[in-house]
Order: sequence, then C-alpha cells, then structure tokens
Amino acid sequence: MKILVINGPNINMLGIREPHIYGKTGFADLINTVTEYAKEKNVDIECYQSNHEGDLVDKIQWAYEKIDGIVINPGAYTHTSIAILDAVKAVGIPTVEVHISDVSAREDFRQISYIRNACIKTIAGHGIKGYTEAIDVLMEYIKK
Repeated sequence: MKILVINGPNINMLGIREPHIYGKTGFADLINTVTEYAKEKNVDIECYQSNHEGDLVDKIQWAYEKIDGIVINPGAYTHTSIAILDAVKAVGIPTVEVHISDVSAREDFRQISYIRNACIKTIAGHGIKGYTEAIDVLMEYIKK
C-alpha cells in the first residue's frame, strides 16, 4: 500500500508558527512520526509539502495510478481552493483531510472546507496524531 501525505502552506513552520495553536512539535518531527508509523504498518509513504497551490495540484495529479491513498492537510487552502478539491476529485484516490488544530472552534472563515467534499473523513484537533489516525483510516478503507 502506498500513501501520499501532502502538507500545504505554512505547515513547514510547525513548532515556530503559533505554538499555542499548533503545538511545539516541528515539521521534521511530524515527518519522522509519520514515516516511522508507516514503517510499523508496512505502508510505503511519501511526504510532500508546498506553500504553492499549483504545486499541490500537480502532486495530487502525479499520484494518479501510483498512490492508494492520500492524507492531506491543505493548510489555508482548505478554505479557499477549489482547484485542490477538483484535483482530488479528478484522481479518485481515497483521501483523508487532516488539521492539527480544531478548526471548528476557530475563526468563522475556517469553518469552510472545500476539500472535505472529496474526502472520506476529516480528522481535526488531534495534533500530529491526526496524521497517524488518517493512515489507519485509509488502510481500513482500502482493505474493504
């Protein structure tokens, strides 16, 4: 099984950006946690991060017929990007939306999630553990 973990803008600033919201765990630690968890589960994993919307769309399209599942934290593009939504819909790969913070308890504009319409599940407010939970969700979904 192959899973692609995609992180959008500013996720590379974890541990620096608003640690009272996103925690003190750095981006490298997030990637290490995800990678180690995938090894334990015998899952091939690729991690990708970009601050650019088109790059994220390109990576989703690249995954077509190569990847079994996608874990995506689109960052701020969650609330603005129809292009990312359309890319996920186009490739038809099971996708789980992840947010480190509880977006439902934050600003009004964060209540909108375009990507959610193409995802099998959303995990929010579980910190970086949400990524490992998303891997489990995808493994279970793909096995069915």
